[in-house]
Amino acid sequence: MQSVEVKKAEKMQEVKQGKHRFHVDIVKYRNWWLGASLAVLIPGMIALCICMVRFGSPIKLGLDFTGGTKLEYKFSQEIKIDEVRTLLDTYNLGGSNIQLSKVAADGSQVLIIRSKALSERKSTQTSTSEKEKIDGALKQTFGQFETLSIDTVSPVIGPELLTSGLLALLFTLIGIVTYISYRFKRDYAVCAIIALLHDVLVLVGLFSIFSLVWGIEIDSLFITAALTVIGFSVHDTIVVFDRIRENSKFLAKNKTFGEIANDSINQTLVRSINTSLTTLITLGTLYLIGGETTKLFVGAMFLGIASGTYSSIFVASALLVWWREISKKKKLKTLKVV
Repeated sequence: MQSVEVKKAEKMQEVKQGKHRFHVDIVKYRNWWLGASLAVLIPGMIALCICMVRFGSPIKLGLDFTGGTKLEYKFSQEIKIDEVRTLLDTYNLGGSNIQLSKVAADGSQVLIIRSKALSERKSTQTSTSEKEKIDGALKQTFGQFETLSIDTVSPVIGPELLTSGLLALLFTLIGIVTYISYRFKRDYAVCAIIALLHDVLVLVGLFSIFSLVWGIEIDSLFITAALTVIGFSVHDTIVVFDRIRENSKFLAKNKTFGEIANDSINQTLVRSINTSLTTLITLGTLYLIGGETTKLFVGAMFLGIASGTYSSIFVASALLVWWREISKKKKLKTLKVV
């Protein structure tokens, strides 16, 4: 029994000292990790600015936020987008967004129209509605079709949803920043907040690029994904920082802060990767075989969690070590002057 206890104590000591079979010198190559983040952030910020000019928002907004009607039809034969646009022009819908899917193996094709809010027939209405007029014109021009979906959002409700979503995002950020500032020292808190903003900017920047390249529009689920990503990112960063703070109490006399941070990251590295990997596998499976309506949400979650894992391991800790090294140099200069 005694030998078992001794072995356990020795093993715990090795863990505290950072002796692992799998050891990565993360702090040494921190410039590479920060450079990789900038390689994603800079194009994203450029795309964000272009979206602001072109769409009036950082990302192209969908019907959930702008209001309008989305019509999705499936035709048994191939149709041409120019003919659809000409048809819509006759109904004063020339500014509508029109998308065509690739022609399927059976020759069918899906048409998606996003337009201003269209009126539909009410129970007491005798005249033809705008929706019925468009349906009749499409049937006459392209033949029979199957209506896959009809979504209509009021121009009043759309902006309200956007405002509510942004307020939820803002209050969440304020709450997390307040907690981190209270829980950790100033340098820990600032670095954790920067890592948090890093993940938000990466997610928004990537979707700005997607909006420009593929015309992707975000809906209210994107706000939900962003909130989830923020919570996941902060959770991972706090785990790493807690280990750094704990090890600093016992190893500060024998090791530099960079060495302590490096050992602490390696102690939590496998745990962080395993936790994130199981989540990413689930999300990847949902994206590949799940429904079309959830792909945007799942894709945003996948990219955000991947970014959050990366920032908690490589960005937050690197910034913390950099901060401590600058603070140490300033103290040495002050002592020399005195």
